[in-house]
Amino acid sequence: MSQIKHVKACEILDSRGNPTLEVTVQLASGTAGWAAVPSGASTGHHEAMELRDGDKARFGGLGVLNAVANVNNILAKAITGCEASDQAAIDHKLIELDGTGNKSRLGANAILGISLAAAKAAAAEANMPLYQYLGKAKTYKLPVPMLNILNGGKHATGSTDFQEFMIMPTGANSFRNAIRMGAEIYQSLKTVLKNRKLSTNVGDEGGFAPPGLNNREAIEAVVAAIEKAGYKPGKDCFIALDPAASEFYQDGKYVIAQENARLSSEQMVDYYSKLATNYPLISIEDGLAEDDWEGWQKLNAKLGKKLQLVGDDLYVTNTKRLEQGIKLRASNSILIKPNQIGTLSETVAAIKMAQQAGWTAIVSHRSGETEDTTIADLAVGLSTGQIKAGAPCRAERTAKYNRLLRIEEETGTKATFIGIGAFEHLKK
Repeated sequence: MSQIKHVKACEILDSRGNPTLEVTVQLASGTAGWAAVPSGASTGHHEAMELRDGDKARFGGLGVLNAVANVNNILAKAITGCEASDQAAIDHKLIELDGTGNKSRLGANAILGISLAAAKAAAAEANMPLYQYLGKAKTYKLPVPMLNILNGGKHATGSTDFQEFMIMPTGANSFRNAIRMGAEIYQSLKTVLKNRKLSTNVGDEGGFAPPGLNNREAIEAVVAAIEKAGYKPGKDCFIALDPAASEFYQDGKYVIAQENARLSSEQMVDYYSKLATNYPLISIEDGLAEDDWEGWQKLNAKLGKKLQLVGDDLYVTNTKRLEQGIKLRASNSILIKPNQIGTLSETVAAIKMAQQAGWTAIVSHRSGETEDTTIADLAVGLSTGQIKAGAPCRAERTAKYNRLLRIEEETGTKATFIGIGAFEHLKK
């Protein structure tokens, strides 16, 4: 009995203290699934639209009571009686009912909450963990974590121009050891910053957010932390960057305020090339602005065989934009955020399209998160090989890593940690 019987949404708080919504989907058998929807700070213009109330008397206008009402009064009626196991049909009905290209009428947050909760209910009904229900495979890949240990940009006002400085412990032989390495390097960075008389306050995603650093100084601090923790940069652990370039793209130039520089696309590509030469980089996400297609092509042509080049704002988990990127050879990787597109079916389609093109697909959190761990199961179920979930700090971040630790424990030999193998596409 997998028919949907009852759908209920309510307003809750995310990790930034802003409202979001959670949705519970109950089946005729009594089995239920629950999901909570995250929210981004650095958002792409092409993302599906989350619905906010705009009532300045509540949460400064950020309330989601309208989205909650859309779930309870409109969307719930449409899917009551549907088979929870038919994810494609549920998601199609939700999209059709909204009727807009970006889910702005009923809200991508409202739609995603139902989509994920329905999948969880169906998995529970099938007596399967979510990753198994999504993948239905005999073996799985445990992802290499991207741990954001130093925050800047929109995630930490007054810090670096670049938004995220991450570590990837590719030299570990298990996910458990990768997380241990990441946590040790994170604590080591705290000591490095203290010794340099820099702040150890943390940003939205749990990484340290010292003001006054430029991008190179931030990378050098992370390299020092890797070494201080007893690991070798470029062998045991690599560095990944998320500049979030759309945020500092102004009037056709990339404005790096800490270095008093205004760079063209070509100069920005050269900037990254020098960083890759001087530091143990393995991945750059959103290195250029979301509509700078020509710049992205130049970036990929120059660095695509050496670095993973990840489109986030460029693709927004949208297969139409991803298809364009594949045709143009604009990058070699896509970041996957379910709330950028609004349904599980569309999220899975983007992952599979990237994988079929020989690209990587990195499942990611948002800066405004909840304790929901769906992305951990998604990464394993679809064998993406990489996950981005923030620093090994703050419960809404560690919840995802802890979920992966439990998955590793229960899957045993059925799941492998692929380490540096996650970057096989760079050798092709």
